[in-house]
Amino acid sequence: MIKIKKGAKYLVTGGSGFLGGALIDRILNEGGSVVTIARNEGNLIKLKQKYNPTVNQNQVEIYSGDIVDPFVIESCMKDVIGIFHLAAFKHVSMAEQQAKQCTTGNVVGSLNLLEAAAKYNVEFVLGISTDKAAQIAGVYGASKYIMEKLFEEYSRTYPSTLFRIVRYGNVLYSTGSVLCKWKELLENGEEVIVTDPTATRYFWTIDQAVDLIFQCMEEARDSLPFCPEMKSMSVDNLLKAMANKYLPEGEELKIKIIGLQVGENHHEKIVADGKFSNEVQQFTIEEIEELI
Repeated sequence: MIKIKKGAKYLVTGGSGFLGGALIDRILNEGGSVVTIARNEGNLIKLKQKYNPTVNQNQVEIYSGDIVDPFVIESCMKDVIGIFHLAAFKHVSMAEQQAKQCTTGNVVGSLNLLEAAAKYNVEFVLGISTDKAAQIAGVYGASKYIMEKLFEEYSRTYPSTLFRIVRYGNVLYSTGSVLCKWKELLENGEEVIVTDPTATRYFWTIDQAVDLIFQCMEEARDSLPFCPEMKSMSVDNLLKAMANKYLPEGEELKIKIIGLQVGENHHEKIVADGKFSNEVQQFTIEEIEELI
């Protein structure tokens, strides 16, 4: 079992991201302190303003950099006893066009982090993976699958450190999420681009995502992906729920269907031998409206 220790320091990669900010808040609430690395300088400035040292007593140290550079990781490792690895190149379509960038970030960056974890003999490393590693259809899923395998190998090689993987689906309104764009278009009564209305996806709220990280810390016993049971939703029902909530009264829903893109699955899986997302319990439109 892994627990946050009061006064202990934890490294969070990708800390300026959507999930990273929520995780940092939870670690601080549990009594830990945080050092974080991220590439997005604009978001890092916002993070620095949020965790003003004069208010937060230096509970959050912020570094701008890329985990692809081992020096950046080395500069953050002093007194760190646990690592939460959230940094990733995660946009499916961009990964297909920039395979090198995706592979470098998700594989080489993860490897650098694992090497640092082994060198400094930290108590644990917890990485965030994706359902797209269970049914590989493109570069992003493949890169995350390799990351998972690296965690397994390091777990065998360095048994004094606990290596953990959390694998789940999409987080609602995460950075780059189609929901953000849809909401804007719907509010303005503009045409919404849809890949395939019949496709199904696993979705997760930000609070559920952070809860699952802590559930993994408490319950996981090895480095194999820790996977939740999740309900799913069709793209069609998601769009209908968003239209119900955000389309101005009297406006007609306008959509353009472009078909699934390279690297996308029609239906997803959380585990390779598990059910497809169209075979599990589905959220109703009313339930989706509550989530979004």
